[in-house]
Amino acid sequence: MSEPSAEALPLVLVTVGTDHHAFARLVGWADRWAADRGHVRVLVQHGASIAPSHAAGRAFLDHGELQEAMASAVAVVTHGGPATITEARRTGHLPIVVPRDPGLGEHVDDHQQRFVTRLAAAGLVRACASEEELRELLDDALKAPERHRIGTPEAAAEGQAPVPAAVRRAGELIDTLVAARRGPVEAAVVEDDAGEPADGDWPSVTVVIPTRDRPELLRATLEAIRAQDYPGPVECLVVYDQSDPDHTLEDAGPERQVRVIVNERSAGLAGARNTGVLATTAPYVAFCDDDDLWLRGKLRAQVRTLLADPSAELVCCGIRVAYDGTEVDRPLALTQVSLNDLLRSRLTELHPSTFVMRRDALVDGFGLVSEEIPGSYGEDYEFLLRAARRGGVRNVPEVGVRVLWHRRSYFTSRWETISTALTWLLDRYPEFRLEPRGHARVAGQIAFAEAARGRRAAALRWAWRTVRSHPAEARAHLALAVACGLPADAILRQLHKRGRGI
Repeated sequence: MSEPSAEALPLVLVTVGTDHHAFARLVGWADRWAADRGHVRVLVQHGASIAPSHAAGRAFLDHGELQEAMASAVAVVTHGGPATITEARRTGHLPIVVPRDPGLGEHVDDHQQRFVTRLAAAGLVRACASEEELRELLDDALKAPERHRIGTPEAAAEGQAPVPAAVRRAGELIDTLVAARRGPVEAAVVEDDAGEPADGDWPSVTVVIPTRDRPELLRATLEAIRAQDYPGPVECLVVYDQSDPDHTLEDAGPERQVRVIVNERSAGLAGARNTGVLATTAPYVAFCDDDDLWLRGKLRAQVRTLLADPSAELVCCGIRVAYDGTEVDRPLALTQVSLNDLLRSRLTELHPSTFVMRRDALVDGFGLVSEEIPGSYGEDYEFLLRAARRGGVRNVPEVGVRVLWHRRSYFTSRWETISTALTWLLDRYPEFRLEPRGHARVAGQIAFAEAARGRRAAALRWAWRTVRSHPAEARAHLALAVACGLPADAILRQLHKRGRGI
């Protein structure tokens, strides 16, 4: 009987990625296994490591070659790089992952080890810590390939016990990111008045307005909301946070009510917003800060989008940034916003004062605003990440809100809160590792905050992490400038005049 051709033999792919550090340990393990096994092909993408002696070796594979090899392999072994893990799962593999060890000079820190531990706990990879374990897993892949594929009963049967929700969510986002990379879906944004309901059929909307010691600004905010050309009922629900309520604002008018309540949950923006959401039964809820002004057609355009697209759960719009006598329009061209978009960039245009949502999505879907975030800083961004994970974030690409940036803003110069909250965000969402630019952006913000606090050593550490993720990230260089004595407020003033921030 003739021997099978090489192409007919099962293929095992081993890839160490493109990092400049050698990963001789994994290459050696795979090469020795290949030498001991017949009737199998082993292809090792070895990067900066010495090529294998027995397995086939390629220093690098282009993206098309990598995808082709993964598609035909019975098993994929990879280092702990998020991008490679994502590619393996995208092609249906439950990858075998050997994280790089910084103690052996294989990487600069232990982030791969921590990342892989979380994914393995969530059942999204098979973590491997020794040569013996790798041999067992590869032998098993040859005997029962179905156990190393995603979604098979055999793979599910070996799932582990439930893990903490934060860890599970971090792992689940890997697959969400894969879906997001397949390309944006056009949102059903209806132009002009096409398909609008009759004036008496527009749904009621409750606008939740957290406030604290800004009575003049609050009154202007209320007037702008009452001046909307929205044909349906609009209720303004003013939630006083850590301050005495002003009940003289209340108005029981039939179409433009104003109610005043007190924050009954955790102090801060998150608790105040959630208090308002839970105090209304209106089918649609909007957020507005007490120092921002809605432009006249804003609410009508956004509710129209929600009515036209049943899958939409949250709709944003563009903003006009007002600071120190200057105004800059910042519309966002996207009509649908993916999780990938938000990991790459904060998308400042998606300001909480632009949010209009289905209330049931808030209460029973992506959830209320997180009250765990230190000082409530960045709670709107974390909220958007969760909403985008469900795929329901839409955007009206026109300016609808005038956002006031000023020295009385809640988080102006609260550098300790900013640093602590952003560190929490990176710990909560390790999937930022999948988007180096996004990780660098947040790390750069932390570096700047630490520099502004006068913590030079911490600023330098975070600046180094920023550059390591994305060398061109400007926030690292701004943080270094502040650490060397340039006033942080001077930098912020120049950025704010251009409608930008750190």
